[in-house]
Amino acid sequence: MAYTIHVVVGARPNQMKAAPLLRMLNAHSDFTPVLIDTGQHYDHELSGIFMEQFGMGQPAHSLQVGSGTHGKQTASILEKYESLLLESKPDATVVIGDINSTVACAIAAVKLGIPLVHLEAGLRSGDRSMPEEINRILTDSVANLLWTPSPDGDAHLLSSGVPEEKIVRVGNIMIDTLTEMLTQVRESKFLATLALQHKEHVVITLHRPSNVDDPKQLSILLDEVCKMSETFDIIWPIHPRTKARIQSLGEFEKLQSNSSIHITKPLGYIDFMNCILQSRMVVTDSGGIQEETTWLGVPCITLRPNTERPITITEGTNVLSTPQRLHREIERVIGEPRRKKVEIDLWDGKTAQRCVESLLDFLS
Repeated sequence: MAYTIHVVVGARPNQMKAAPLLRMLNAHSDFTPVLIDTGQHYDHELSGIFMEQFGMGQPAHSLQVGSGTHGKQTASILEKYESLLLESKPDATVVIGDINSTVACAIAAVKLGIPLVHLEAGLRSGDRSMPEEINRILTDSVANLLWTPSPDGDAHLLSSGVPEEKIVRVGNIMIDTLTEMLTQVRESKFLATLALQHKEHVVITLHRPSNVDDPKQLSILLDEVCKMSETFDIIWPIHPRTKARIQSLGEFEKLQSNSSIHITKPLGYIDFMNCILQSRMVVTDSGGIQEETTWLGVPCITLRPNTERPITITEGTNVLSTPQRLHREIERVIGEPRRKKVEIDLWDGKTAQRCVESLLDFLS
């Protein structure tokens, strides 16, 4: 009899990690995967389009929690997922990453005695002011099986007292998605739809409160974007929160009137990754983009004081910066030769396979 496995998603980064795992579970006769979408990202552009492009199909259960404060959203997810579990218990629940859906569903599962698996376990930024860091710590503390992407993840878990037998290094599952879809990414024609003014472009993504909620910091960043546009086209798939903050400063029309700044809606995975693949560099405050740029060999400037993915700095193409230092980092990238694609252990497109092997061993 096949094991029933709940795979929980709630936001865009979850979906690109869940897709290869779902495909591998579906291909294995010992498993019946059940996709649970909490609806933490409830907008089609922020979530739905990714599920379509990854061929994930419709979720078996949609909790439809929507937005809210961290406490309200987490509580709503916990309550709704618990109700689902009381109706039908799976043999295991797999949660992914570090969003509110991750920790909420983790708590619901373990309190009902359901084995919990955490994919992308052990990541730490050391910054407890970030909600994601709290979610990581709490989820790892209750998980029965912890799948890590890199050696630093193993070390963090061991130092916090997690038994070694619970930890399995499986690699970076985001690279599974990238390798599977690389041909489609290369064939994207999205850039041809833009009236590009320069030979090269820079991709920008910004959404963290430390960058967009502080008017002073945001103004510094917008000034730097305008300076960059003198040399590069700027492709900016803008997050709704970021757009609202720029509009509140009265600067949005100025950006729109600049022919070298191309503000778009959030893009689907294929078009977005094509923009990154062909870019001169990426400026971001995201987490996963640090990994994708490293694998592709694209310089990445991350506007954060810390990262939970230090391997992208020590072995990859990533560097941390501030809005005040951004210009200096851009000049550094321009002055350096282009890097080739970086090879990192277990970033090989076979992580989902290792996950399924580990899960079968765990449940047997």
